[in-house]
Amino acid sequence: MAPRIAFRALTAIVATAALSLPFAQGASAATPPARPAAASASEENPFRWMDLEGLRAEHRFMCPAGHCVGYWSLVLTDEVAKRPYKGGEFFAYAPATGEFGFFLDTDIARRTVKHPRQVRLVDSDFTRSHPRFEVRYGDPSQPKQARVVARATTWM
Repeated sequence: MAPRIAFRALTAIVATAALSLPFAQGASAATPPARPAAASASEENPFRWMDLEGLRAEHRFMCPAGHCVGYWSLVLTDEVAKRPYKGGEFFAYAPATGEFGFFLDTDIARRTVKHPRQVRLVDSDFTRSHPRFEVRYGDPSQPKQARVVARATTWM
């Protein structure tokens, strides 16, 4: 039980740090500099070099404590999200190492989610350190038997 609690705490800390980094880098300015949204959104996409199957990059805004910050995440494509899912959970998994990632559910890091619209992977150590990771559906305690619903690959 203690390792599970420690993992949840560590995951929450990592997600909070990843999302609050822009605040530490000058979010205290009263007015952010004006810039073209279309050009900046495509330039900042950390997933632009990935081959995505069943996933798409999406730019969103989160406004914790009244300070809005934009971030990129990977979500299931509409086609994959509409498929029927019963009796399992979604989880991010790196098959080469057996490591698990986490999803961002509103502003909470979660290892698993039940609904396909809750699948949201942010730019994190997990997505950067694994050349290939997958979103699987099934029993997280038996990841090799779970169904692969989406995959992201970074070609080196």
